[in-house]
Amino acid sequence: MRLTALPAFADNYIWALVADDGRAVVVDPGQASPVLAAAAQQEWTLEAILLTHHHDDHIGGVAELQARHPGVAVYAPDDPRIPMATHRVGEGEHVQALGLGFHVVSVPGHTRSHVAFHTAEHLFSGDALFSLGCGRMFEGTPSQLQASLHKLASLPPHLLLCCGHEYTVSNAVFARHVDPTNAALLQRHEEALAMRRDERPTLPVTLASELECNPFLRTRFPSIQRAVSAHLGRPVTDEVDVVAGLRGWKDGFRT
Repeated sequence: MRLTALPAFADNYIWALVADDGRAVVVDPGQASPVLAAAAQQEWTLEAILLTHHHDDHIGGVAELQARHPGVAVYAPDDPRIPMATHRVGEGEHVQALGLGFHVVSVPGHTRSHVAFHTAEHLFSGDALFSLGCGRMFEGTPSQLQASLHKLASLPPHLLLCCGHEYTVSNAVFARHVDPTNAALLQRHEEALAMRRDERPTLPVTLASELECNPFLRTRFPSIQRAVSAHLGRPVTDEVDVVAGLRGWKDGFRT
């Protein structure tokens, strides 16, 4: 099984998981051209498309891929804003493709219908969870976001996080502002800078690394709670308050 991050737009990744026999699953193809080019170059055929949420930079290439591959299965959350879906999926369901089970996890927050998919090795999180960050709350509530992040943090730590954008370096700057004494975070930042200098993706990364470094997954830690309290100018009340404070802080953060 081969995993490839296909760059799209300015900073998106379309993820392709390709079996040894050339059958492939792609996740969040906002553009068709990177998928079609990789399929032609590497000689693989499209078996299924997985969609995490309705934003156009994640679904915009699906119609063209369907036109090129009639009958391809498209798995997506139950949301009318994704009209090209052939199968609707939700919490606790499983998608069978490439001989693998892709487990569906409901993770509202960034959008109200966002889902993630994970196999025994990979976590495709869309915009719910980034390396060293998380997606903005466009439709969800802080309690939904906190519950979704807690759910993702509870998955097996060996999973490789495959998220929708190359945001690691910019997220690291904010994360270190919040958590300046975290040695693992400093190391991850330095590694990410080196990767980007070499024009390499900073992803995938283990969930274990994110549990050590990502402040949005560390809201129970006193150091994170103290930092958010200092930013808000008042004590935080619970983890929902912490994640809301962190997200608002990040939304307005400028280096």
